[in-house]
Amino acid sequence: MTHPTRAEHPPARTRRRRIGAGAAIAALAIGGSAITAMPAYAAEPDFGPNVTIFDSSWTADQISAALQAASNEAEFSLNRHQFFFKPGTYGSAAGQDNPLTATGIVNSELGYYQAVAGLGASPEDVRINGSIHVEPVRACEANPWDCQQPGSLTRFWRSMSNLTFNPIQRPVGADANRPFPSGITNAHQMRFAVSQAAPLRRINIEGDLTLMGRVGEYASGGYLANSNVDGEILSGSQQQWFTRDSSVGTWNGGVWNMVFSGVDGAPATDFGPQAGGGNGNKTNVGETPIVRESPFLYLDGSDYQVFVPKAKTETSGHDWSTDASAGESIPLGDFFIAKEGNTAAQLNAALASGKHLLVTPGVYELDAPLHVDRADTVVLGLGYASLVPTAGNATIEVGDVKGVKIAGLTVDAGTTLSDVLVKVGPDGATHADPTDPTTLTDVFIRVGGPWAGKATTSIEVNSPNTLLDHIWAWRADHGEGVGWTSNVGDHGVVVNGDNVTALGLFVEHYQKNQVIWNGERGRTIFFQSEIPYDPPTQGAYMDGTRLGYAAYRVGDHVRQHFAQGLGVYSFFDNQYNGSQNIYVESGVQVPQAPGVRVQSAVSVKLNGTGGINHIVNDQGDAAVAAGGGISKFLASYETEVDPNAQNLQVVVPTGAPGEFVWNIDGTNGIVDLGTAVENGDHFAATGQINPVRVTDTRRNGPQWSVSAQVSDFDSNVASFSGKYLGWTPKVVEAGGDVEAGDAVQSGFDGGDGLSAASTLGTAGGGHEKGSAKLGADLELKIPVNATDGTYRATLTITALS
Repeated sequence: MTHPTRAEHPPARTRRRRIGAGAAIAALAIGGSAITAMPAYAAEPDFGPNVTIFDSSWTADQISAALQAASNEAEFSLNRHQFFFKPGTYGSAAGQDNPLTATGIVNSELGYYQAVAGLGASPEDVRINGSIHVEPVRACEANPWDCQQPGSLTRFWRSMSNLTFNPIQRPVGADANRPFPSGITNAHQMRFAVSQAAPLRRINIEGDLTLMGRVGEYASGGYLANSNVDGEILSGSQQQWFTRDSSVGTWNGGVWNMVFSGVDGAPATDFGPQAGGGNGNKTNVGETPIVRESPFLYLDGSDYQVFVPKAKTETSGHDWSTDASAGESIPLGDFFIAKEGNTAAQLNAALASGKHLLVTPGVYELDAPLHVDRADTVVLGLGYASLVPTAGNATIEVGDVKGVKIAGLTVDAGTTLSDVLVKVGPDGATHADPTDPTTLTDVFIRVGGPWAGKATTSIEVNSPNTLLDHIWAWRADHGEGVGWTSNVGDHGVVVNGDNVTALGLFVEHYQKNQVIWNGERGRTIFFQSEIPYDPPTQGAYMDGTRLGYAAYRVGDHVRQHFAQGLGVYSFFDNQYNGSQNIYVESGVQVPQAPGVRVQSAVSVKLNGTGGINHIVNDQGDAAVAAGGGISKFLASYETEVDPNAQNLQVVVPTGAPGEFVWNIDGTNGIVDLGTAVENGDHFAATGQINPVRVTDTRRNGPQWSVSAQVSDFDSNVASFSGKYLGWTPKVVEAGGDVEAGDAVQSGFDGGDGLSAASTLGTAGGGHEKGSAKLGADLELKIPVNATDGTYRATLTITALS
């Protein structure tokens, strides 16, 4: 999301300054003093000229100077920077209660293409007394309240990770000399006023965090994961934000779409119309269904290694474990350290030899895709390392293998049209391991911006069980080469594989559907999208006979899909359409099926002409009135087939002599498990299924079995996994040599419960003809932190013979 006026920012490749052993930097003014040289440090692996490693030989002022010198890149600069802190304490805490007079602190702004990380095994291994902060763009020096934009709407492409902050912040650089500096905060508070592609990971803040500018400038949403904030997080003017698997003291604020998944201390769900008027904007998902944290470089003694966390399910709170049970440490010697200038042939040769890739900061021009054909390969980028196709090729193609990890890379479409930029698995890929999913983390795509890029599809996911964790796919709305026929791109993300999960999906400005989801059992938690600003006419922006293109499109054939926390925004800019009204029929388009669910969806008309007629399909009010900032909320999308109308979904065949038939014996009404009772660390409830009668009068008595599988439990405001349901099958009425299936314990005690297909009853080959009735005692155990409410699920029964 960016400011509504087009701005031109040509790329700049200025001479890089290397700061390291024996290097020097020209005198820089720091708090009224000057330095003339940087300290030497011990020999390090050759990470190239764009990586700086701080250790105890650096003073706080020297660190601040180095960080600040790299913070001034232009928005579309081609320079890249990675800064690391070795384990230790940096800066002084002496002035922490009065930041404006504090001295000896680490204090710098964080700029474009600048990543800062600790090299400890835990964030607590690197402690910074001070602040590395992000301030909004200033457009009105004399009176900043008069200019709320661009503010932080273009504060992209910067990150911090694996650090502990004792926040002590003060203005720095040009900001320090303003009449009303942006960089002033309360004591024990740090500012990180960003929008897309600016993640905080493994961050420990011993105080407060504000996500907005000092005078409330506009901001467009960011991402916080696997972190701890002791105090308050003030979201303020942030239009949307996704927080995952973290711990927070308190959360304050929200505009349109604030989503929390597995966050201890998060506010309760209040999304949609409120009894007292107005709309809530928060969605709280108690546990993240599956997650794999990002790989990261760290020091084990004096040895560099890359820690690769394992995937986990049903998670909440931060987890900084690095023991063998939490993941694998890979020696740096197992990596090919890529540096700017390496060719696709060189990188592919390293991959083919069995190496992982550590891609150091730089811009890599590739005339062929990187072929990742070995299971469990790690491709880890540092400092916003950027890949650019030069011949209409993809930049990465993952083979039909499991467990690949790709993290920390930016991809810029080239000037020759590419069919796809990142392809995860070939067409029809089948190899996958749900416990070791191929994972894309902090992968950011740009079509246009530095130049007139072109790509039909930015990311295509064919491999089943893939995990997408923080993706921003962006067809540029400002920068170089921006125009309806210039930086062309149809789709940001296309998912064809089954069982794919997206956590934090930002996709914007593509010319057709921003996201197309064709795979079964897809799951998205948090989606943010601006539809394109620049269609010249309504006729140029039509999906067949449908007005415009839905931003989030689930294929008509899909029977199971679940999406929570979706925000779709329109700004059809008058400068492109000549003040014609342009509309989108709905921001989200899904098939009408009981297994397809959407919760917490919002449409917003930011400004411009036309707008969005519905939120999901034909439901939700229109965001189309005159002016801007018009928001409409839909707490839950109900399909034409009410998913709560019947608890058991069955197919009853027509019986005939000499055939195998089964049906529900008696009523097929809802099985009411009553009110769960608290029992120590869990809630428990019990009940019985409606009995199933099976009759087999076929000759020779062929073997048969009846099994069942349960969906997730849903209450319209929260959900929990069906794995928490277990059962004990029984023969209610004997006949035909039927035998009950094995008991299945609740997944609370281990395993998958009834979320995996489980046998209710069976009869072996050669059994007697006859009829039997099968039943089962149900036992539900759910964690005590489950959100209260009335939950329902579907038990699907299947007979095989």
